[in-house]
Amino acid sequence: MDARKFLQFLVLSFSVALVLFITWFHLPSLPNNDSLLDCNIFSGWCISKNRFGSSTKPNLIKKTPSSTNNNHKHEYDVPHHPLDPLTINEFNKVRTILSTHSLFKSSSTYTLNSVVLEEPDKKLVLEWKKGDSLLPRKASVIACLKGVSHALTVDLTTNQVISHETSLVSGYPVMTMDEMQGVLEVPFRNLEFNRSIAQRGVDMAEIACLPISSGWYGTPVEENRRLIKVQCYSKKGTVNFYMKPIEGLTVLVDMDRKEVISISDNGLNIPMAKGIDTDYRYSIQKLNGELRLFNPISLEQPEGPSFKIDGNLVKWANWEFHLKPDPRAGIIISQAKVQDPETSELRNVIYKGFTSELFVPYMDPTDGWYFKTYMDAGEYGFGLQAMPLDPLNDCPRNAYYMDGVFASADGTPYLQSNMICVFESYAGDIAWRHSECPITDLKVTEVRPKVTLVVRMAAAVANYDYIMDWEFQTDGLIRAKVGLSGILMVKGTTYDNMNQVPNQEYLYGTLLSENIIGIIHDHYVTYYLDMDIDGSDNSFVKVNIKKQETSEGESPRKSYLKAVRNVAKTERDAQIKLSLYDPSEFHVINPSKKTRLGNPAGYKLVPGATAASLLDHEDPPQKRAAFTNNQIWVTPYNKSEQWAGGLFAYQSQGDDTLQVWSNRDRPIENKDIVLWYTIGFHHIPSQEDYPIMPTVSSSFDLKPANFFERNPILRVPPNFNEDLPVCKARDST
Repeated sequence: MDARKFLQFLVLSFSVALVLFITWFHLPSLPNNDSLLDCNIFSGWCISKNRFGSSTKPNLIKKTPSSTNNNHKHEYDVPHHPLDPLTINEFNKVRTILSTHSLFKSSSTYTLNSVVLEEPDKKLVLEWKKGDSLLPRKASVIACLKGVSHALTVDLTTNQVISHETSLVSGYPVMTMDEMQGVLEVPFRNLEFNRSIAQRGVDMAEIACLPISSGWYGTPVEENRRLIKVQCYSKKGTVNFYMKPIEGLTVLVDMDRKEVISISDNGLNIPMAKGIDTDYRYSIQKLNGELRLFNPISLEQPEGPSFKIDGNLVKWANWEFHLKPDPRAGIIISQAKVQDPETSELRNVIYKGFTSELFVPYMDPTDGWYFKTYMDAGEYGFGLQAMPLDPLNDCPRNAYYMDGVFASADGTPYLQSNMICVFESYAGDIAWRHSECPITDLKVTEVRPKVTLVVRMAAAVANYDYIMDWEFQTDGLIRAKVGLSGILMVKGTTYDNMNQVPNQEYLYGTLLSENIIGIIHDHYVTYYLDMDIDGSDNSFVKVNIKKQETSEGESPRKSYLKAVRNVAKTERDAQIKLSLYDPSEFHVINPSKKTRLGNPAGYKLVPGATAASLLDHEDPPQKRAAFTNNQIWVTPYNKSEQWAGGLFAYQSQGDDTLQVWSNRDRPIENKDIVLWYTIGFHHIPSQEDYPIMPTVSSSFDLKPANFFERNPILRVPPNFNEDLPVCKARDST
């Protein structure tokens, strides 16, 4: 070897060694299971790791003074209702039982992707009354072992696994937090990845990475392996690392083997955005001067809140329902009943309601973006991403906070602190009013304030924050509301002004700042609503609003509107796409329960602002998310059909979706039926969304329709001065 080649060899060897040393030096260890809150420094995701061992006393996260369930001792929890979630003791019992099962004794490399209550049969729950013996407790377990998904049922009374099935459909279970964290260290052991980071001049200590579900596209590399992609950002100078993407660098990782399969690197020419003034924290923003737009405001309740919560049972005004946290759905509302003011009877409205799936496809077909088509519930676990709520800001004074207790990948229970809040809301709205005009000579003004009960959760699925509300009103209305906030997922670019863009159509979004594009994307939130209007046997009625033309000489009018009621006989009759020019109402009725005037008791679905998917039905992401092909579906109740994207949504191929079930066209008239509704958003980003988004919201209502004999809040009293505290505000200046 001549001297010149030898010198080149030494330089190359030294460079490789230096990169490996820097990587090793900055590579963090895996989080300690005993820590209260572990924040992975690669991802920026905070994960509640307050674990409860089978023989150790749990170390609870300290509650805030605003929490009304202060210092709740979860280790002493016992179930009181058939739908109460698993307790700490039950989680530990499940672990013990599984440890003796042959499936787990034969292998030490498995994950428990889900451990939740196996809810008793609906018929048994409906028959159960307070004071009865508790129904047998069972746990539903989903495990992943050597690339195979297993569903098991554990009987906590007999201490046995009473059923065990392997998946017959495509896809894998929800990822565990441990799995998401585990894949983030994999790229840092890869020389090509480290070389690419070094070439960009990014400090290894300032990298934040995200685990990005890879979808499914039918390629050979996807066969019989769980895959995930990793993309990274720079944290230099800001906590808002999302605004500083390392564009064009995508690492494909085998989730089980913890190895890099391939690296795509085509962004070396794209400069890193500077990220100036993107830190949204109050402590940083107030340095530039506060923007005080209004004086402090709060709802005061001198006699305290009106609701009562006993375990998981919530009672407020004329409502009663069961509430529990869930690792996949987030919030589950069960057995919601409203009191009839005429009879004082508690009448059934919903047996079970929850967020079944979220679908978020990005509209950039290029190499580093085409696969970003997330299913936030079925891939990441919507409840697993719920963050502790911030008193006075997420929820007002006198809110009640409920924790979630979930299982980690080895089955050890841990605490998701302050996951849900319950509070009364009053914003000056009016429940009903009427004033007589002077020409009647009747001096009458009657007004009633609207106070509602809100159940809230906020999930931070990486960059996006979802504020999920269930709102109960005294007139019997239930409103489900979705608020979108957080931070956009952005793309790095060479452009710093629109005058540099030759073909704006292929920008795939909006230039938000220098070297940053906000990519166009959609959000779809699909709800599962097991309606039980005065009982389980219900029917779905589409009330078409039709134009009727008058015949000659019939009337001075040329046309009017009429309501044409059509009862859906089968599932296909209830596959509905909303249209402004085909207006309809959508009723769920109990044909056997009539008002005194002969109208069937019912509730109607009232859609709010929504959007429809425009993707090709054969596009792989849309095949997997075929539940968004319609806004409304109705299916017969089937305990196994709860997740719109399928039980195993991760890398699924669309063979177990709401669309597949509904296409069976089963009878739904006068049956136990489930109503499905999807809230949709098209999001073309704008500069106002940068660097953090103001909340945008949409909702739908479930509103009584001939359910009551008359206005159910007619006898509600108004507010009187003597009922309220006198608070003197400072004089305005």
